[in-house]
Amino acid sequence: MRAAPTILHLDMDAFFAAAEQASKPSLRGKPVVVGGLGPRGVVATASYEARRFGVHSAMPMGQARRLAPNAAYLVPRFAFYRSISDQVMELLRRLSPLVEPLSLDEAFVDLEAGGVANDSASARAVGERLRVDILATTGLTGSVGLAGSKMIAKIASEEAKPDGLVLIDPGTERELLGPRSVRILPGVGPATGEHLRRAGMTTVSDLVEAGEDELVRLLGRAHGASLYRMAQGYDDRPVVAERDAKSVSVEDTFDVDIHDRVRIRTEVERLAERCVGRLRASGHSGRTIVLKVRRYDFSTLTRSETLRGPTDDPAVVREAAGRLLEAVDTTGGVRLLGVGVSGLADYTQEDLFAQAEASERPAEEAVPVEAREAAPSAPSTATETAERGWAPGRDVRHAVHGAGWVQGSGVGRVTVRFEEPWSGPGRVRTFSVDDPDLEPSEPLPLVRGDAAA
Repeated sequence: MRAAPTILHLDMDAFFAAAEQASKPSLRGKPVVVGGLGPRGVVATASYEARRFGVHSAMPMGQARRLAPNAAYLVPRFAFYRSISDQVMELLRRLSPLVEPLSLDEAFVDLEAGGVANDSASARAVGERLRVDILATTGLTGSVGLAGSKMIAKIASEEAKPDGLVLIDPGTERELLGPRSVRILPGVGPATGEHLRRAGMTTVSDLVEAGEDELVRLLGRAHGASLYRMAQGYDDRPVVAERDAKSVSVEDTFDVDIHDRVRIRTEVERLAERCVGRLRASGHSGRTIVLKVRRYDFSTLTRSETLRGPTDDPAVVREAAGRLLEAVDTTGGVRLLGVGVSGLADYTQEDLFAQAEASERPAEEAVPVEAREAAPSAPSTATETAERGWAPGRDVRHAVHGAGWVQGSGVGRVTVRFEEPWSGPGRVRTFSVDDPDLEPSEPLPLVRGDAAA
């Protein structure tokens, strides 16, 4: 623990959705949801306007549409988000050689190592200047937390949202944490939180009062001891520069062993969806799908399957995990399940187009859902193939009207709104999907000065 709040945590505000709003003037101030638009799609990010309707990340897209039927639903543009992320990370590296990216939109920075801050006043000044620089460079906002440890800095940035800065002075950690829910601590997920609740512990102060021995008895030596230290505000983890993720995984421990095979399969599918959510947030795809099963007798089995190429398609990961489960005997019951993806690679343009073609359907001005469900299977026509390439949110350029983005497509037509990040809301026009004057294009920069560079 440090005597000065020189660990900074940056979290960009509703990053994917905010980038889309900045890119598309007509969507500013309106609910925007980014994610997979197919029948099994999940929400990657929801704008703050969409969150007011209850939409949040990792929610099934069908549920999001029921909660916010008038929101704009867009496919993700990961290459675009990564280009913005690169700009933000470069600003962080100017502050310190110790920058630890956690995802495209989140990172820790050791300000002391960079020699730019050594007390509360200098740390606050650096944080405020960083926020100004991020806005000027990217047109987007980020929230900053400053504290003497990574855990408290992350809590501070969450309190700062959106577009704020919160500094927590070292020495005040226990006072801050005491009344909070146990779920605020790293490593306390739904299962552990429920386990602690049943033991009468719902706040962090409850954990401190229970003592280390009781937490070790409930959660095991490693987890119990670590949780007790964190409940007291202790976190001495260093900021690790440029940590390369080798895998992404999620797992759940169940309070009562699961025996029902259908329930086990459902849990594996749910974990696969969560794993893909983390995979996409980190800007990666992966080749190897891993299933972890801890049985009733504490024996742990790990099974894996390596695909021909990297993927971040939730359907592919879900089906692979299901195949691996078929080879595992769960007769006696299961205590823990986990799904992971390893062999990570950066997103490639080919990955993204493959995702769009395999799973995305137009969201606006498309064939009604009822008609699609009732339509018999048939080979795709040339028009249908073209329509799949015009996914909502994609960048396009017209020989006459200039730059725009796809609002929707269907029945042989594509509707485009023509506007630029620095213009006002643009006009909407509809074309044939095979119009020779309309073609896909690269995203425009969010800040106009970049266009001239």
